[in-house]
Amino acid sequence: MTEHSLNVAVEAASKKKMNLVQLTFIVAVNMMGSGIIMLPANMAQVGAISLLSWLVTAVGSMAIAYGFAQAGLFNQRPGGMSAYAEDAYGKPGYFLVFLLYFLSLAVGNVAIGISAVGYLAGFFPWLTSTPIATCVSLIILLWLTTVANFGGPRVTGRIGSITVWGVILPVGLLCIIGWAWFSSEVFAAAWNPNGLTLVQGMGSSISLTLWAFLGMESAAQNSDAVENPKRDVPLACLFGTLGAAIIYILSTTVIQGIVPNAELAASTGPFALAFATMFNPAIGSVVMALAVLACVGSLLGWQFTIAQTARAAADERMFPSLFSRVNEMGAPVTGMIVMGVVQSLLALMTISPTLNEQFAALVNLAVVTNVLPYIISLSALFVMMRAAGVSESKFRLNSSIAIVGMLYSVFAIYASGKDAVLGGMLVTGIAFIIYGLIAPRFTARPGTLRTA
Repeated sequence: MTEHSLNVAVEAASKKKMNLVQLTFIVAVNMMGSGIIMLPANMAQVGAISLLSWLVTAVGSMAIAYGFAQAGLFNQRPGGMSAYAEDAYGKPGYFLVFLLYFLSLAVGNVAIGISAVGYLAGFFPWLTSTPIATCVSLIILLWLTTVANFGGPRVTGRIGSITVWGVILPVGLLCIIGWAWFSSEVFAAAWNPNGLTLVQGMGSSISLTLWAFLGMESAAQNSDAVENPKRDVPLACLFGTLGAAIIYILSTTVIQGIVPNAELAASTGPFALAFATMFNPAIGSVVMALAVLACVGSLLGWQFTIAQTARAAADERMFPSLFSRVNEMGAPVTGMIVMGVVQSLLALMTISPTLNEQFAALVNLAVVTNVLPYIISLSALFVMMRAAGVSESKFRLNSSIAIVGMLYSVFAIYASGKDAVLGGMLVTGIAFIIYGLIAPRFTARPGTLRTA
């Protein structure tokens, strides 16, 4: 091949890859999903002082995102966070991170389903008329999105690329035009109805605000499709997280100055209520329909993601082999059905008197089971950097930022409350029991085991 033809081939290949702006947009969209849909109503129960939680979460999330971006450059094996943990803790670390993250996705899917049911109730009030009705509606929705994934990743990807705009459009518009309806009196009345201190206000909604950023750990997974991964992946992680943080802070702030706090706290469709207040109920209904679309699309994508996560672990002999089975469309149907049953049981276990209580309980548990893998996998960055022989200045910079991310994660666990922490510890204990049963697959060597 001539030098000219080689340059042409390299140039053509680079054109197929993402630049910094494109990757940043993907990172922000992946995080937004449906995470913001129910947050204003839940934060309103604390008061507008809960907005201070965004400041803490934005800093902590950017530190976590940067840590994962660096880890993804040093370790590009399949498995993501689990593969990072394996570098420092071996197979036990891989399994613990996988199982906790896997369960956090299952819990998170139920929370997303709750958001969708809440917005659907605007059209069909009977869906949330009683806790039992809410639970049945949620289980039906979980199974509908599970079955819809039987068509394989191509169908899921196409649907997700469209439905995500159901949350981006109304939330983005509210950030821009909502200030025309913003009332300082309404905002002041909503500021601190429960008489919290500033420190309490900052910690009041940490788990809820972190919930909106879950998914940033997938940012580094696109490194092989980026023009300049060593520069662009860390920057895209930071810019994408910062962009999402700005949208989150603006939207949840402006809505507190449009809708009276009591109405917002009782709402099952806060953004639809905001647009109905700004314009008319018809516009609110349109926004409600868009929110339902976004939640269903997000749930569809995460249902496939959790099945793929289980499949990757099954391929590593960390999970039952039935999760490796796929149909002719490439969908791990058996695993999806099993997870449909698990999520249905979670829905039954978390029945609460109100939709917001059920959502908050699920979010708190999802955060605990998610940030534990954050801490474990980020701590492996120290081992990765030493093995890669990075400069001392680079080691100190990355270590400092990763420590900030891990300390924030520890605080997020504390802020999630004792019930969620108890649930997370129970899951962790069960994880070690399960690993003890499968550990001989990875530790036993021929000739080392003898019978009595």
